[in-house]
Amino acid sequence: MAPPQKPAPDELAALRERYRRERERRVRPDGPRQYVGTDAEFGFYAADPYVGEPAEREPLHDTVDVAVVGGGFGGILAGARLRQQGVRRVRVIDKGGDFGGTWYWNRYPGVHCDIESHVYLPMLDETGYVPEWKYSPGEEIRSHAVRIARKSGLYADALFSTTVTALTWEEASRTWIVATDRGDEFRATYVITATGTLTEPKLPGIPGIEDFKGHTFHTSRWDYAYTGGTPEGGLTGLADKRVGVVGTGATGVQVIPVLAEDAKHVYVFQRTPSTVDVRANRRTTAGDVGADREGWARERRENFLRIVSGEAFDEDLVADGWTSSAALLEKLLPSFRRPPGDRKEFEAAYEAADAAKMNEVRARVERTVTDPATADKLKPWYRYACKRPTFSDTYYPAFNRSNVTLVDTADTHGIERVTEDGVVVGGTVYELDCLIFATGFSVGVSGVHSGRLPVHGRGGEQLLDVWARHGVRTLHGFTSNGFPNLIQMGSLQNASSVNYTHILDEQAVHAAALVAAAEAKGALIEPSREAEDAWIAALAQDAPDHEWFHAECTPGYYNREGRGRPNGPIAYPHGAVAFHELLRRWREESMDEVLA
Repeated sequence: MAPPQKPAPDELAALRERYRRERERRVRPDGPRQYVGTDAEFGFYAADPYVGEPAEREPLHDTVDVAVVGGGFGGILAGARLRQQGVRRVRVIDKGGDFGGTWYWNRYPGVHCDIESHVYLPMLDETGYVPEWKYSPGEEIRSHAVRIARKSGLYADALFSTTVTALTWEEASRTWIVATDRGDEFRATYVITATGTLTEPKLPGIPGIEDFKGHTFHTSRWDYAYTGGTPEGGLTGLADKRVGVVGTGATGVQVIPVLAEDAKHVYVFQRTPSTVDVRANRRTTAGDVGADREGWARERRENFLRIVSGEAFDEDLVADGWTSSAALLEKLLPSFRRPPGDRKEFEAAYEAADAAKMNEVRARVERTVTDPATADKLKPWYRYACKRPTFSDTYYPAFNRSNVTLVDTADTHGIERVTEDGVVVGGTVYELDCLIFATGFSVGVSGVHSGRLPVHGRGGEQLLDVWARHGVRTLHGFTSNGFPNLIQMGSLQNASSVNYTHILDEQAVHAAALVAAAEAKGALIEPSREAEDAWIAALAQDAPDHEWFHAECTPGYYNREGRGRPNGPIAYPHGAVAFHELLRRWREESMDEVLA
């Protein structure tokens, strides 16, 4: 395919104005309050549909070596890497009924990974598994999570359908007391938190949402008892139903084409269209990915990370939408590192490349959607990096069906209200039998950083209180002074990337190495204040200037629903490849500095 043409200056000026107008149409005055959590009166939206009421059990009051909070890939990988280090009693605790995290909850029709499975699924080399699809369906991913957990012996001490409610350091015994909502109060020498950032389903804060008398649920708690079928389709229960879907992000893009196959009618309520690029999913063989070579999976995922991080590479092993668009990222990252005097030059270069890519996406809409008015509403008018891109070969064609209606809500800043019978947009009532929310997850409302899991360290100090007084303080994003043997996994003060399971695995290796070193020396894991100061200074020294970019984006979770994304020492500025190398060197040369 020929590279997209560079837009002319007058076209770029027109695009800037169009982007500004489209953003203003979608900025709501209530900002992040446009969403509500799934608790209190909306708690049924977050109930576990896969296990029903959890089995009764006696509370635990025993002792384990490591308590891992979270049973998604982060927690599973932490447990697996701890096992490789010879740690015996590892207890993983999760509110879900089994391992899997987001892949335990998300079982909606059409669910697939948007990262190639051969780089997304971790520990392929260790388990000997070769994914069957270039982009795995959700059940293949969930099954692989279970495979790693079983191979690593994590089921023996695991606690499911259980939420950790408090972590308290006891100085006398040098252990953490772990309390849960099931009455458990057990001890752990080390605690690793891997609660993720997108775990709690959210609902739109639409007036009257509680009044709807039809059937309703969130996509992360899909009700197959009502719809019939499986994640592969066959939703026979919807054959005579009018179904409304709220949300057109990554989930909506996947689920809407499946609903269109089976429902009597589908109404798609859209505030902001996604960028939807070619998916081209297909079955794969071991030979396709070179799985006959030792270390093939590690080589492939390192190659993917280098490309999407803008690093030099010799060959593109994955060759998909992510890597082909990496030229945008490659141009964007250096602009963060150059002196301020060069900013205009680099902004101009990036803007031109970005506009060419977005023109390509909008042209795809025109080629695919036959109704011009519908096609116009589906065109995304913002910069490519403003939202996580999506990929599908069936989404746009779904709008050519007579039983699919796109309802654009930009001019009313979203749905106006919900009634007993349906949804109101622009004064028009769309009568529905079923209302499905594909509205994603609340950012940062689970685990330690939300305050829902209080952590009391040395002297009874609460972690968030310390951070409120002094700012977020960590070493490498993992450990904090005053909170011995507490290791946090996540995206704070470290480095991330689009393939998050790769990031989590590197973090799990690091966490397990910390525990093994502490065990060997009979020491506590705790950085000094000086080590924290040095790390924060390193983050701040070359902190990227991304505030200007996100301030111009249409609202979404990337820019906190239009409030912007502040600059500061929140992430390692040189990217994940450099960060992983930094951690490896530090483990070899300097790890003793945190062992007291």
